[in-house]
Amino acid sequence: MNATGTIDRPLTHDPQKQAPMKPSTSEPAGSATEDVTTTGANASRQNRTRAMQLIPEALARAHMNERLREAEQERRAARLAAARRMQRRAERASLRARRALAMAVMQ
Repeated sequence: MNATGTIDRPLTHDPQKQAPMKPSTSEPAGSATEDVTTTGANASRQNRTRAMQLIPEALARAHMNERLREAEQERRAARLAAARRMQRRAERASLRARRALAMAVMQ
């Protein structure tokens, strides 16, 4: 498949691999808009696109860290609730044992 890209959907996002801009045929030859390509502009465009491509990764990393923190917090809360349930169960068992011992001593 040898399809060429469009302005909105280029074949590649790498400025070095894109076809150079050609002067428009509808403009006169000596028009004010020149076909100027400088290495500084290319490099800054490439750096900007690289930074723009890294933004979703940074957002995903932050999102993942937030989810991990929330999951750890939920695990801690679940462990605390389970510990409190076990403590209440142990207290009830202790009271039953005391009552049984008191009943045994009384008889």
